[in-house]
Amino acid sequence: MAVLYLSFLFQLFFCLVFSLPTGRNSICGYRSCPATNPSMLNVHLVPHTHDDVGWLKTVDQYYYGDRNNIQHAGVQYILDSVIDQLQKDPSRRFIYVETAFFYRWWRQQSQSTQRIVAQLVNEGRLEFINGGWCMSDEATTHYSAVIDQMTLGLRFLNDTFGECGRPRVAWHIDPFGHAREHASIFAQMGYDGFFFGRLDYQDKARRMKTKEMEMLWRASESLTPPLADLFTGVLPNGYNPPEGFCWDQSCDDAPIRDDPDLEDYNVDEIVQKFLNASYRQAAFYKTNHIIMTMGSDFQYENANLWYKNMDKLIKYVNALQAKESKVNVLYSTPSCYPQELNLANLTWPLKTDDFFPYADDAHDFWTGYFTSRPALKLYERLSNSRLQTCNQLEVLGGPKSKSGPFGEGDSDTMKRAMGVAQHHDAVSGTEKQHVAYDYARRLATGWAHCEVQKHNHHSNTLATLGSEAPRVFCENLNISVCPLTESSHKFSMNVYNPLGRTVSWPVRLPVNGSVYSVTDANGRAVDSQSTQEVRRNRGYAKGELVFQVEAPPLGYSTYIISMLRDEPPASSAKPTATRSIQNKFLKVTFDDTTGLLSSLTNLETDQTIQLTQNFYWYNASAGNNKESRQTSGAYIFRPNSSDPFVINKTAETQIVTVSSTVQEVTQWFSPWVSQVVRLYEGHRELEMEWTVGPVPVADGLGKEVITRLDTDIKSSDYFYTDSNGREVLERRKDYRPTWELKQTEPVAGNYYPINSRAYIKDDKHQLTVVTDRSQGASSIYNGSLEIMLHRRLLYDDFRGVGEPLSEPGEFSDGLVARGRLLLTLSPPDTAADVHKPLAQGMVLQPLLSFQDGTPSANTKLEFSGLQTSLPPAVHLLTLSQWDKDTVLIRLEHQYQAKESKTHSQPVTVNLQKLFSTLEVLGASEMSLGANQWKEDMNRLQWNTEKTSKPLPLSAKDPSPWEVTLNPMEIRTLLLRVRQL
Repeated sequence: MAVLYLSFLFQLFFCLVFSLPTGRNSICGYRSCPATNPSMLNVHLVPHTHDDVGWLKTVDQYYYGDRNNIQHAGVQYILDSVIDQLQKDPSRRFIYVETAFFYRWWRQQSQSTQRIVAQLVNEGRLEFINGGWCMSDEATTHYSAVIDQMTLGLRFLNDTFGECGRPRVAWHIDPFGHAREHASIFAQMGYDGFFFGRLDYQDKARRMKTKEMEMLWRASESLTPPLADLFTGVLPNGYNPPEGFCWDQSCDDAPIRDDPDLEDYNVDEIVQKFLNASYRQAAFYKTNHIIMTMGSDFQYENANLWYKNMDKLIKYVNALQAKESKVNVLYSTPSCYPQELNLANLTWPLKTDDFFPYADDAHDFWTGYFTSRPALKLYERLSNSRLQTCNQLEVLGGPKSKSGPFGEGDSDTMKRAMGVAQHHDAVSGTEKQHVAYDYARRLATGWAHCEVQKHNHHSNTLATLGSEAPRVFCENLNISVCPLTESSHKFSMNVYNPLGRTVSWPVRLPVNGSVYSVTDANGRAVDSQSTQEVRRNRGYAKGELVFQVEAPPLGYSTYIISMLRDEPPASSAKPTATRSIQNKFLKVTFDDTTGLLSSLTNLETDQTIQLTQNFYWYNASAGNNKESRQTSGAYIFRPNSSDPFVINKTAETQIVTVSSTVQEVTQWFSPWVSQVVRLYEGHRELEMEWTVGPVPVADGLGKEVITRLDTDIKSSDYFYTDSNGREVLERRKDYRPTWELKQTEPVAGNYYPINSRAYIKDDKHQLTVVTDRSQGASSIYNGSLEIMLHRRLLYDDFRGVGEPLSEPGEFSDGLVARGRLLLTLSPPDTAADVHKPLAQGMVLQPLLSFQDGTPSANTKLEFSGLQTSLPPAVHLLTLSQWDKDTVLIRLEHQYQAKESKTHSQPVTVNLQKLFSTLEVLGASEMSLGANQWKEDMNRLQWNTEKTSKPLPLSAKDPSPWEVTLNPMEIRTLLLRVRQL
């Protein structure tokens, strides 16, 4: 009872600052919805603008209206004009989506304008929809970054407008396909509905015919319904108005000319045209309510044009009701519309898969962007890892980490940069080249601010624990550059682990000595080897020092590195007579003739599969006008042939043995494709580090480069891909669960996005590939798995970006991309026990920092922010300072139901026994988006078709301080804490 009372007092106290008062006369939300007519066809007009957070222009250029020679668009003028027009008629409505733009505009407004906007929000006349920092891409984003960008936007709206600023509907009108995990996230954030504009043309035709344009999406097979159930609607016109009814200054449609004394009077014509459009649309939907999107890209810069004509349209259409017309037109919003559908109390069809891949015509599959701009995709993923580390260090360091000699950092800059990077024309790789540079610049600025914060918080955290020496962060280790390790004869390395479990990690440091001594935090010698660096293309190091490190959960460990022999390292390369490498878990063999992989063995389970891996490229379609054959481009993947070209049937190989630390084989396939295959001691995965580029195009052919794994696994045309890094979906070649597919592109039509992993399996074997970024993948042949790594194209694909996807790279001869794939071989029923933690470790990588010399005697060389490791099924998704005395955490069950015999069970975490440096004084649960108390969430309930599948059950919390996580469940908690 005392614990409950403390939690209650904490929530009561925090409510005072969690949301602003909405005002005595607030009638926002569903209470602000206009009246409808139950005996008529109600047409909900939704005035809106779709404002890309970068695409053809940068974010700044779009906001200010700069470079209108590229695209006429100025977001600040849109908001100025809309706010002015909304004040002129209380019946008018407008919705706004992209908080990144609104945040900037709001901060520039006077107090009087802010009061006017707040009143419009309180009265439901200006309504925020979706509410994230951006409208995120759904194929190439990781769920942790999506949740963060949504939280960033939702918190601003909540802090600024209180309850009336809370969006009730998700709105993804432009992303190019839709992920099931996104729907699950939206449902867990408390949304009542979800609307989008794009789906496969075959799927849309079928749904229109069967009136299934609206459905209930069951977005998780693990969560107990209706936790991940989300009402979902397909908009009839994408996100544009019906043909003939665009009244923006960018449009050419006729205005309503309603002076009967003039010869060009057209009211009757416009009204009849509108009635016809309404009845045509209503034929595809189940109720007497339909929605019309009145707006499009960057529209309403002169909102008077829109509202003046819509006012007339409503007036004249509704006037016909006196003549027995049965059409009622009204200003509405995407939340008022589903409220009416919910009141109809109908039974809705059930959707359980996703909406990938998306095609808008027979040969136009939007599956190329799954891989477009591979370097930007990796940079975004690494930025997410660094942001989480910064957030954690801020919490663990306590007040001292935010004051003193290192106390001026700003992770908010990185949060906003990451928020923008989730946009569906950012990490997707579908922007113009100069915009891609801008996204990268923003992330780099975020890194710089976060670097200060990492330095501040990390150094101050260490200072709190006894070390005040400044730290050095080497961000160019991927190209073997770290001036400190290259020049110092003795230095310490601090390894911070952002995961909630102990992590073992291979480290490669650029050095110039041949022999080094490495000791851990307990003074124990660590096996290491200095070897000639075969990958280096920067810096002055003659080789790399390779060793394994281990760090405690949510903590750090310190290693001391001393040079013993100051001379260049000897080559570790050996003749290729040995055709296998192995550690105690895996054995890999190579073919004597080709130099390619030939088999993979799991020594623990006594499994062996035939495994061949090589690199290929698809010939990108050629053409330079829309009338010619559809081309591959930033969005679309359309190869000229279903058979890719092999880059080389053989690989020149070199085996390098680095003591017991690592076994590796280097393979050269061509001057622009190489790979290092590694087995680290004590690891259950095979690492394949590929380097591709510059992709040659002097032959006039664009190339889409893949690696393909061919095995003797009997996969029977089935393969499996993750959804935004979480739940896995079953895929089948040339098949869609929702409709009878007419396959027109045998390769591109079978590609799906992967964010962290994909696998093939049969009854005995499962081969899983874990990736370091989002990519496109497929299984075109039985027993094979292919992953697209890089794309360089010579033509635009006519989807708006207006330039070929041909990244110049550092030297203007083409981009060089490097990445890692991790392979595991396991029995299917235990495979998740290996690949789930492996994928989390790829997303949240250890942070290395360095210090010249040795730490002082009073330095604590090892530290953990947790009292003990989290259970294997539990992942600490979020640890972030919310305000002075409160911390936001998210605990996640990372296994699906029935995925693991060991871990697919409910697991309980005690909050008071969680942290080593924080005393938890109070806890209150929130929605996933952290903008509602969980107990206040009251979503609309929907009737759906019965399903024969058994529904998963949920275990309950045993006490107020104990949190029980069911498979795939995320619990979001606000903790009041005190630093110990």
